[in-house]
Amino acid sequence: MVHVVGGGLSGSECALKLASFGMDVVLYEMRPGKLTGAHRTGLFAELVCSNSFKSMEITNAHGLLKKEMEMLGSFILKAAYETQVPAGKALAVDRERFSSLITRWIEENEKIRVVREEVKSLDFPGIKVIATGPLTSDGLSEELRKLFGDCLYFYDAISPIVSFESIDMSRAFFGARYGVDDSYINCPLTEEEFERFYQELIKAEEFLPHLEEDRFFEGCLPVEEIARRGKESLLFSVMKPVGLVDPKTGKMPYAVVQLRRENKEGTMWNLVGFQTRLRRKEQERVFRLIPCLRRAEFLRYGSMHRNTYINSPRVLLPTLRAKKRDDVYVVGQLCGVEGYMESTAMGLLCAVNIKRRLEGKGEVLPPEGTMLRGLIDYITEPKEDFQPMNANFGLLPPVKGRKKEKRRQLAERSISLMEEWVKNL
Repeated sequence: MVHVVGGGLSGSECALKLASFGMDVVLYEMRPGKLTGAHRTGLFAELVCSNSFKSMEITNAHGLLKKEMEMLGSFILKAAYETQVPAGKALAVDRERFSSLITRWIEENEKIRVVREEVKSLDFPGIKVIATGPLTSDGLSEELRKLFGDCLYFYDAISPIVSFESIDMSRAFFGARYGVDDSYINCPLTEEEFERFYQELIKAEEFLPHLEEDRFFEGCLPVEEIARRGKESLLFSVMKPVGLVDPKTGKMPYAVVQLRRENKEGTMWNLVGFQTRLRRKEQERVFRLIPCLRRAEFLRYGSMHRNTYINSPRVLLPTLRAKKRDDVYVVGQLCGVEGYMESTAMGLLCAVNIKRRLEGKGEVLPPEGTMLRGLIDYITEPKEDFQPMNANFGLLPPVKGRKKEKRRQLAERSISLMEEWVKNL
């Protein structure tokens, strides 16, 4: 019997994979009886931030990681493809259909027993997989502090969602960068409109303006924090117009806000990169300065939450097993990876190793040169200042060549190594 604590992406992946191996699993999830500061439902694998799993191209680090996970038979990826919505080269999902599908798979699986309660102690028999994520409850966090010492944390923010019918499509236009497809709604701004928006954004009132430690994950900064680094920081990131031509003018806009579809019907749209900690009234006031959103109906406001993680290089083995507890594994964002697929991958790899361990075959690691191994090495090799990490090509042993050619070589090498490794599992 394997006990998986936490029904997010990583825990759901781990439970489903273990069940597919024929193992009995108890999956603990405290929702909906006790919600976190970001979750809204009791569904498994609920997405609380973006609905995008990032690029599908293998010459992109996130796309390469997906390819490796496909070879290992990821259930989360399978559900994502079945509930996919248009998003250019990215894999985005209808978040409600996605989580509902995962929930159905889990609840209908005879090898998985679901227990809807908060786990506060690890003093029970059997292997435990801790997959409670960055929003781990206070009760379990205290237990983890006893085992691992003080946990670390950073602050994360969520983007608003608006209704399609409230978007001014007389100003907006469909399209992805460089004409890939028409999956995004683009909201153009002139230089004067951008200047007004920028000035109001940097002086808008925030929720929790003075945190004990302003620790944000660099890859998910609140838009107002980006703005404080200067106008160019917006124009070269979340509001960059590069690769877009407004069909109404035939020219590239001065600045653009992109909206990504949130559901299959296209009734809800996410402000891409506009995660924020502004107060709700300020979100309405400032974001409605974007001309296409002047009458925006906010279906979900942006918000902020604290993300917890452990100091994995000090307390975890590369197999994600605790150094001090042979019966405890830690997976997902809690172990120091950042991102949906990265978190899911840890649950997937953990399931593979638990299977091998219980069969007496011994635990294994993916080969060096794969994205999975790069992530494992990063979160378990000693570091003075451990911070969460996304998938990126800097995690892989280098090759020579120009940027595009190097990425192609790295991807081909990784796929070849993973194919051979999976054959011998």
